[in-house]
Amino acid sequence: MSYANLLLNILYHIVIEMNIRESCLQTGTFIYKPGISVTKQDFHLQTGIIGLQMGFSGYYLPIFPECSLTGYPPRNISNASCVDFNLVQIMCDKLQSIANKNDISFIIGTIFKEKEIYNRAMLFQPNSQIEFYDKRALWGWDKDNFTKGSNNGIFEMEGIKFGIRICFEIRFPEFFRELYKRNTDINLVLFYDVADIDDNERYNMIKGHLQTRAVENVTTTISVNAISPFQTAPTMVLGKSGQCIKECVRNKPELLIYDFEKTENDFGENGRISISDMLIE
Repeated sequence: MSYANLLLNILYHIVIEMNIRESCLQTGTFIYKPGISVTKQDFHLQTGIIGLQMGFSGYYLPIFPECSLTGYPPRNISNASCVDFNLVQIMCDKLQSIANKNDISFIIGTIFKEKEIYNRAMLFQPNSQIEFYDKRALWGWDKDNFTKGSNNGIFEMEGIKFGIRICFEIRFPEFFRELYKRNTDINLVLFYDVADIDDNERYNMIKGHLQTRAVENVTTTISVNAISPFQTAPTMVLGKSGQCIKECVRNKPELLIYDFEKTENDFGENGRISISDMLIE
């Protein structure tokens, strides 16, 4: 399949998926967990990149999983070095053009090479420089393939402050305490956490990590994951007290739409903030 056909395939799915929502959707976050990939040599482009809003009023932020643009080694590709980084740059340029043309922003996970190779979450915004966060918690496959990042992963858009973390970092509260200290409104976690067996116990454990990070930091927390062979981390939205607001059906491709609004903290949330602030002084 040629590069042009790959790009047309993305745009076709964008138009089809988003046009059917035009009449009822005003504001929101789109989160898509892909289950299928198409291949050009060793470069994998997820057809799940279909949440990009086209021609709507309001503000939207489609979010896609860890390494969704390239595939994750060794699951989809043998190692990070075999990625066609020239093609990655071409795709990033095309995605920036989509953002510019349609006045939309979106976050996509990819492998990216500068002097070193990084596991990167990239934020595309219309007519703006691409911002990014590079994964810092590297172990096993990540340590074999990537260099540790150094930036804080905090971005502000339309008056909303976002924190981004990637996969294994959910295990460490310290990464999320960094975000708490910066008063993020939403924390996003991009996963590529799948297994060869249907491991429901692991899925529930990681869901518990997400709930705990939401509760202890009093922050809306959103996660997005791939699904194949079997999904072992959720695609979901959790409220500031860890309540499940929305959750995609496990192991099924799905587009989750969430309308975010800032809300006043309740009694318990104010209590957790008060004690947290005392503990980190």
